[in-house]
Amino acid sequence: MELNARNLSSATLRRLSCNHRRTFNTRRSLIKPKLRPCAVKKSEARSHGETVKYEVDGCDQSPARLLGKSALSAVAAVLVSICGCDAQALAESLTVAFPVSKALEVNTVQRTLVEAWGLVRETFIDPTFNHQDWDSKLQQTMVEMFPLKSADAAYSKIRGMLSTLGDPFTKLISPKEYQSFRIGSDGNLQGVGLFINVEPNSGHLIVLSCIEGSPAARAGIHEGDELLEIDGESVAGINSEAAAQKLRGRIGTTVTVKLLSEVEQGNKSGLREVIIPREAIKLSPLSTAVIYHRSLDGCESKTGYVRLSTFSQTAAVDMENAIQAMEDQGVQSYILDLRNNPGGLVKAGLDVAQIWLDGDETLVNTIDREGNMLPINMVNGHALTRDPLVVIVNEGSASASEILAGALHDNGRAVLVGNKTFGKGKIQSVTELHDGSALFITVAKYLSPALHEIDKVGITPDVQCTPDMFTASKTWTSGVKSSASSSLEADSCIIVAEHELEVQRSKGTAS
Repeated sequence: MELNARNLSSATLRRLSCNHRRTFNTRRSLIKPKLRPCAVKKSEARSHGETVKYEVDGCDQSPARLLGKSALSAVAAVLVSICGCDAQALAESLTVAFPVSKALEVNTVQRTLVEAWGLVRETFIDPTFNHQDWDSKLQQTMVEMFPLKSADAAYSKIRGMLSTLGDPFTKLISPKEYQSFRIGSDGNLQGVGLFINVEPNSGHLIVLSCIEGSPAARAGIHEGDELLEIDGESVAGINSEAAAQKLRGRIGTTVTVKLLSEVEQGNKSGLREVIIPREAIKLSPLSTAVIYHRSLDGCESKTGYVRLSTFSQTAAVDMENAIQAMEDQGVQSYILDLRNNPGGLVKAGLDVAQIWLDGDETLVNTIDREGNMLPINMVNGHALTRDPLVVIVNEGSASASEILAGALHDNGRAVLVGNKTFGKGKIQSVTELHDGSALFITVAKYLSPALHEIDKVGITPDVQCTPDMFTASKTWTSGVKSSASSSLEADSCIIVAEHELEVQRSKGTAS
């Protein structure tokens, strides 16, 4: 069965639009359409920025001889409108007709396929789509999807189509995965406040940590405890995301967990069962400390330590509050720790940068699919503090972490300490699709303010640090007052960072 757009005519469009009308919202296409345009009748055209919504219409004629009687005996045809124009050129609308699967769940995924294909077609960073005909790719994938019986198999076809783009960051995630992504970026969930992960060697679900003051913490659950059952069901063989879904739920409900405490695993006597209430949990990506130290000449100073684990919607506000609180305590210098921060919301990274910078500085340079470079600048910025700053990075610092590190370094605001960063110099848009799944699309690449390439290169810090750098004792005594549980004094990168801060302070006071 051939589903080439050349076989469609305005007659087909009229019959299909009358019986199976579907309307989709898309952004204006950035490339010329290859599919045959059809006449359209405007039923709704409303512009919101680059968004235009309308439906396709045509004239009447039997579609049987166009798609084939054998095809229509089993399926109907559905019309999908992909916007390739603005409100003044609606006649340039594109249309795609495809057979509707008899399996309802596959039929739903067919619509997801067209949504994903259209968004990639309009916004993907590479206008050649990895040197392939993207219009033909839709036809091929639809034909492969048609005989399938399950949604999982149909979704795999979409993922296969996206994989041909050669970009691992352009991907489709399931509704459940998208819920988890939103929890991470929004900073709020309804649950018990427990972080769990699968131990790679044993395959057991292990407690990584509890949020301070959460129901899990109040129940006496500790780092290293093994999770055995949730509400009487064994968690053997399930991943951490599936277990987390079981722990979450409506506020006011409870969940029963069976645990094996780490301290007593040797004699197998650490089994216990705990009933935990579910509450509203606020996830903060920030942990802070004030490091007090005294130099050999008796001078005292305070260093504010801020560790940022991800760039969520609350990251900038949380950091601003934390910095202001430490300013009130008389902190004189800062260490911003971005190690193992994989990124998150680009806007959050830019907002954090503005806490530390003044003026109209360039924060990052973006390059679109046409190769146009657009600098993103501050407008009359006012830093919350101008105290000396060191940023610590490593190979786990990626994306928004690299944007922030580059902005602070290239504008002369911070010294970078650590190891070379990951090297993810691409920006993704995230769009929720009709079925609750979400599509990540690489829409731009970025360069640092000084036009340094980051993608697949990374950022090399000014000063390297390794765990075995220091064998001698420090030349000052120090103490930590902190909400963070780990010891900072034994961290070689923090020792290097404090040395760099001493250098900055001495330069600032020289006459």
